[in-house]
Amino acid sequence: MPAVLSTLRNRLLSRRALIYASSSLLVGTGATVYYLNSGPSFPPSTKESRRPPPPWTPPSRFDNIQSLKTSSQQEPFDLLIVGGGATGAGAALDAASRGLRVALVERDDFAAGTSSKSTKLVHGGVRYLQKAIMELDREQWALVKEALKERKVFLHTAPYLSHMLPIMLPVYNVIQLPYYFAGCKMYDILAGSENMSSSYMMSKSKALETFPMLKQEGLVGAVVYYDGQHNDSRMNTALIMSAVKHNAVVANYTEVLSFYKSNEKLSGARVRDELTGEEFVVHARGIINATGPFSDALLHLSSQASTDPTCPKPASSAATPASKHKNIVAPSSGIHITLPNYYAPKTMGLLDPATSDGRVIFFLPWQGGVIAGTTDAPAPLEKDPVAPEEEIRWVLEEVRHYLSPDIKVRRGDVLSAWSGLRPLVRDPKSAEASGTAGLVRSHMIYVDPQGMLTIAGGKWTTYRAMAEEGIDRAVHEFKLRYDSSGNDRGSHIEKSITENVRLIGSEHWGRNMFIGLIQRYGFDAEVAKHLSESYGDRAWTVCDLAEQYDETDDGGWPLHGKRLSDLYPYIEAEVRYAVKHEYAVKATDVLARRTRLTFLNAQAALDALPRVVDIMAFHLGWDLSRKKQEIRSTVKFLESMGLKREVVEAQYKEVGGLPEPIARGWRESFVLQSERNLRRIRSSIYTGFGFFNSGAKYDVSLHTVPPVYSRAKFDRSELVALRTAFEVFASDVFPGVAPSHVESTHIPSPTMLKQSSKLLPVSQVLQVIRQVPGYQEMLASDLDKDLNYVIEEAGFKGRKEIGFEEFVEICGDLKEISFAPALVAHDPGRKQREAIPVEKSGGGV
Repeated sequence: MPAVLSTLRNRLLSRRALIYASSSLLVGTGATVYYLNSGPSFPPSTKESRRPPPPWTPPSRFDNIQSLKTSSQQEPFDLLIVGGGATGAGAALDAASRGLRVALVERDDFAAGTSSKSTKLVHGGVRYLQKAIMELDREQWALVKEALKERKVFLHTAPYLSHMLPIMLPVYNVIQLPYYFAGCKMYDILAGSENMSSSYMMSKSKALETFPMLKQEGLVGAVVYYDGQHNDSRMNTALIMSAVKHNAVVANYTEVLSFYKSNEKLSGARVRDELTGEEFVVHARGIINATGPFSDALLHLSSQASTDPTCPKPASSAATPASKHKNIVAPSSGIHITLPNYYAPKTMGLLDPATSDGRVIFFLPWQGGVIAGTTDAPAPLEKDPVAPEEEIRWVLEEVRHYLSPDIKVRRGDVLSAWSGLRPLVRDPKSAEASGTAGLVRSHMIYVDPQGMLTIAGGKWTTYRAMAEEGIDRAVHEFKLRYDSSGNDRGSHIEKSITENVRLIGSEHWGRNMFIGLIQRYGFDAEVAKHLSESYGDRAWTVCDLAEQYDETDDGGWPLHGKRLSDLYPYIEAEVRYAVKHEYAVKATDVLARRTRLTFLNAQAALDALPRVVDIMAFHLGWDLSRKKQEIRSTVKFLESMGLKREVVEAQYKEVGGLPEPIARGWRESFVLQSERNLRRIRSSIYTGFGFFNSGAKYDVSLHTVPPVYSRAKFDRSELVALRTAFEVFASDVFPGVAPSHVESTHIPSPTMLKQSSKLLPVSQVLQVIRQVPGYQEMLASDLDKDLNYVIEEAGFKGRKEIGFEEFVEICGDLKEISFAPALVAHDPGRKQREAIPVEKSGGGV
């Protein structure tokens, strides 16, 4: 025994054993230290976030317009940037932070186009990585690597507007589990030191615990990886205001009409203030085209530039030189829909990497709602493109595949729907190609023969890198290291510093700053957190604009922060702040881009519209006519966000089919009351003062019954109309005949309404529903998928015939799933019956 112990001791204490033990200890210690220091880095909490930062008020839009007018050929701007989206705003900040004299003009509002209609992700792109590996595509690989680096910078420069989001890939095939896990690990490795947090595998039970809405049948497990998420239009606004703080001159609603050139290079542009109609020339040493999908339009103008410094407008189209430019942008549309928040957990997204047609769908919690999208298809250039109904239904169909069968995915749950145009680019020297196949999201910098520098392509995540590369090229092309007098400004002009420039609102912000807002102003916690995460330390300025109010007249809570909508944390003070501090000049600017109410719930935005217009009118001096104009134009914009015009007209039937402005003063009150009286008189004339149809019998063909979403699926008039159609098609009197409409002579008796032994073929359900007045217009042309889904869910799969009660059940489910609910007429003087709030019931657009 002693010999055995001696041998064992000698082996355990040998040099080799000690080396192995020491190495294992060092590796274990290093791994522990790495693990403890891995994960996202958060800004340190300091006492600075407990108090307001130093005040700063930007120059007004009027002051900026005057500054644009002061430029001359002798004292031009260094750069004139055209386009106020992510690329243009990023370029303006990059140039201004170097010390260059920068002007930026935007035809619409800042972020009015693609930059406010993104998927809201800050990501490298797992699908691009997959393509890079599978196709050995070096360009895609470089794009992902660059995006992952910029993702970390993005979250550092705007910590209050962006955050880390775990995204789940549910796996229903055991073979795919190691494949997806290996891909996500490759994603982590490629990110290197910029990685946010390590991806990991989830068991089936853990996946269902985390994402209880997930379909359980066939689920093997899940893989979770991390990407970033942000508030895109708020981020764009922060970039614009940060550029202004660095002395850039910016103006929205200012359109470029023409260019002029000297020495064969562009030297200025004639622009028009869209609010006043005034035209003037802005002189600049270099011009940057950052108009995204509309880049080609500006390149055509560049090729038609004149040599006259006044940039005169051509007398006629025939006098305009022919454009020699060849288009470099192939627009692609992607649609998104917003669903109620009960469709996904608040802290976990979902990615479907392989949909029915090979596209990728994200399913992401955002700002209290859930975003689902996106699609990818060639599209024409439009200012406010509308999401096609077939694309909306495709997204809903894909969502159904991944959600639990006890969750009814309804068309009525779509709270808003929008379409954004992606500026996919191709080399100007390449041949014209069709479609979007083979086009990547990488950016391109192009200098045309007239010297205009175009930055096109790319995506939100890489906006800063695009801006840096673009301004580096501009400094070289336009010799901006030297001022207009030839003096050397220094080498700092050639180096970007935006990697370390924190955007406005970031310096004194902390994750717990919202508590200080609650303690000082008495805000509701949801409102305070929203303000903190939307404005950063500028939330203190927003709070100073909040009027104190007492909703209950008994000193109730909260004391500040009157909401624009009861369903969302946006408050009236944000409207005032947007007008005074963020260049909002139209109601759409506030509802869609300074706040995100339009993107979260188009109906809620419509309801808040009169109050928003009233607040803006007070600060901008609008009269009643201008307020009506704002309401009309905003309603038109809401139609591009999925709101149906007939819904608006039905809701506000009693007040002319549009929301009525809030009257200020006796004159406006008198005008509005006179208009109401005139409408009542006209209505009375049209109806014969109630005498002509007082004795008419009930005729179902006269009662159009658009689906109304409330606590009940149907009201009595709808049931009568459905029974009538059912009896006609199930009747033995007309076997095999499909009448073109429901005749009023077939009104069912009260006994018939209660019971019937007739059966209807399942194949004729849609045909019957289409005969019901009101339903004809609401039904889409292709509802076969929805009908099959409803029949299977109701347990009628395999049935060839159904009775009336089963028919009504199918109609109710089909109505919930397929219809965008219309609303009852709005009458300020009459209280409507109780209905579930639109966001909670899923009654959307």
